[in-house]
Amino acid sequence: MTLFIKYDFNTMCKAFLKEHLDTLDVSYRINSINEISIDGNLSEDKQKFLTDVLKRYGIEIVTNQKLTLVERIKNAVEEVLKDKNKTSLRLSTYLSDTLHYSYTHLSTVFSETTYTSIENYAILRKVDLVKEYLCNTNLTLTEIAFQLNYSSVAHLSGQFKKMTGLTPSSFQRIMKKKKITTLTPTTVL
Repeated sequence: MTLFIKYDFNTMCKAFLKEHLDTLDVSYRINSINEISIDGNLSEDKQKFLTDVLKRYGIEIVTNQKLTLVERIKNAVEEVLKDKNKTSLRLSTYLSDTLHYSYTHLSTVFSETTYTSIENYAILRKVDLVKEYLCNTNLTLTEIAFQLNYSSVAHLSGQFKKMTGLTPSSFQRIMKKKKITTLTPTTVL
């Protein structure tokens, strides 16, 4: 039997962090999935314990300030894309206001570190969300375009095709066929 699951990555990460931070018996605040404020300093033992626990799950504590800022930018982009109240905001203004740096500085650090622009990253994430909506919801392209604040369905389709090489409807057909194939049991003779 194959089970398909859906999960919210942010909720999962925050629950995971809370579970492990609670064992340290320290006062903390989870600002985002990539940022935790701990009151005071951690002893070496507690810091080693936390580092080891996180490492087992492929998570590491980042000490490089540029990498930290890039992660904060990515999280802020995710917030804008997933929060219906924020999708109409201008991304550059939102990032500057939220992260308290000029957009020029944020853009420079992001492109130096990731070798792509914030705008291109946001487009890639939008396309990923379109894929997610096409596979996991019954929303029409018009509804998806509205939800992600595209100016039109044609704009959404154009960006999608440019990034994936497929039209949204072609992608949806392929994924439906793939899903049917994986759900259909095969008989071995």
